[in-house]
Amino acid sequence: MSVDRNEEQRLLRAYELSGARRDRDAVVARFLPLARSLARRYRGGSEPLEDLEQVAYLALVKAVEGFDPSRGYAFTSYAVPCIAGAIKRYFRDSGWSIRPPRDLQELALRVQSVSAELSVTGEVPGVAQIAKHIGVDIEEVLEAREALKGFRSDSLDRPNPDQDGESGSSLLDTLASGDDPLGRAIELAALDSLLGTLDARDRLIVTLYYREECTQAEIGERLGYSQMHISRLLRQAVEQLRIAAEAQDRASRAALASAA
Repeated sequence: MSVDRNEEQRLLRAYELSGARRDRDAVVARFLPLARSLARRYRGGSEPLEDLEQVAYLALVKAVEGFDPSRGYAFTSYAVPCIAGAIKRYFRDSGWSIRPPRDLQELALRVQSVSAELSVTGEVPGVAQIAKHIGVDIEEVLEAREALKGFRSDSLDRPNPDQDGESGSSLLDTLASGDDPLGRAIELAALDSLLGTLDARDRLIVTLYYREECTQAEIGERLGYSQMHISRLLRQAVEQLRIAAEAQDRASRAALASAA
């Protein structure tokens, strides 16, 4: 057994025998680097590292108080799951401004953590690499990345920096002040002419979203998909409609040119 391990065992035994706060604090101080390291594995999102470290430190204190040396396993094997679990719960319960299903939240955090681990070499890991590392499908990684956007929505009153980096108008100021009924009618007419390029499922999603003004969550509940999955399908459908519209426009221009 190494000198460090002997010292750790001595500190743990001292706290077990005395139950004194000073002995507990000595154990906590010994394992603070472990808690700090675990907190840094989850940084990279919108949560400040200092907040993650505080969560990890509090979890370490609870782990020291709850550890039973008589069970015969190392303290780290008990403390690491406790600290990591506390950090994940913090993200899950406090960090989400738009709350996806719990299993998707947990997968999103795993994707974020694995992405950070694989980025140590300086290269940004691809979706396929992350999926293989975790053992899930590529589609699940893409959906998890979308779920990560549910952290911390921006306030509409937040200043919107201009091109010179100065604070200009707020995000609210960039939104349209009202609907244009004529423009809306034209857009819907154009949409109807292109819906035939989509399959039945995507056509229904686009119709529910743009014509019946259902939310993505409502559409997902109706079709049996998650809100994030509907968001991805909707983006794909809109991109397909854009391509179809461009093709239709080119055909119209060609017809006009030949007629002239």
